[in-house]
Amino acid sequence: MPVMPAIAALPSSQLNDVAVNPPPDARLPRSVRVIDANGHAGELGQYLGQPTLFVLADYTCTTLCGPIVSLVTAALGKTGLRPGSDYRLVVLGLDPKDGVSAAREMQLTRLGEDSSLSAASAFLTAAPAIVRQVTAALGYHYVIDNDRDQIAHPAVVFALTANGRVARMLSGLAIDGASLRLALVEAGDGKIGTLRDQVHLLCYGFDAARGVYTLTISRLLAVAGLVTILALGGLIGMLILNSRRQDPVDNGTSAPRHEAGRP
Repeated sequence: MPVMPAIAALPSSQLNDVAVNPPPDARLPRSVRVIDANGHAGELGQYLGQPTLFVLADYTCTTLCGPIVSLVTAALGKTGLRPGSDYRLVVLGLDPKDGVSAAREMQLTRLGEDSSLSAASAFLTAAPAIVRQVTAALGYHYVIDNDRDQIAHPAVVFALTANGRVARMLSGLAIDGASLRLALVEAGDGKIGTLRDQVHLLCYGFDAARGVYTLTISRLLAVAGLVTILALGGLIGMLILNSRRQDPVDNGTSAPRHEAGRP
């Protein structure tokens, strides 16, 4: 999974720790206390309740975190899904020194103030202990470079179910509208998206190493085979039905047939 470019001042032993490995059934701790960009305090769970894209970011980082949020925003605009109705976007600050003003600044800079996406988004801050609790729950490992006030961290986007369970983890550096749509449809457990999306999910496999969806030949062949079987079954059923309709039914009213040589 792609990670943030290494900070040269950090020793390699620390940089090797920068990774993300969600445990089985990983999910956000919903009851932890957070503060949104308007200064309102509450529980993390109140910002979920729908399929959610969750991003961990350094609010004062302009080299990668800001652009990643912009990439996510642009990709969401190409999903065809509706912010607020189909999904939410939640961002949590990694740097304990970044407060509400930094969260609000990134939200305004990257999303704007009046957009429907901004209204369906939450840029949050939390106490250091809570940030560590959240990142530990996701298997998300980062390193703070205090000398340069920078953070080396994985560049990933989590697709969460309505109750905060990790459905997919996508690369923040290779994100696109099609992948985001499929991830959100998966996270929605069939409550959003179309039948076409479900067919795409059958044909596309998720490459966890790259954090993207890719067309899988074996799945495509399996789906094609299933469609062929269903089509043949339907054709056979129609032929049987037509044959029954064409055969006369002997209900006892037809004239009796005589055997040869008998009156």
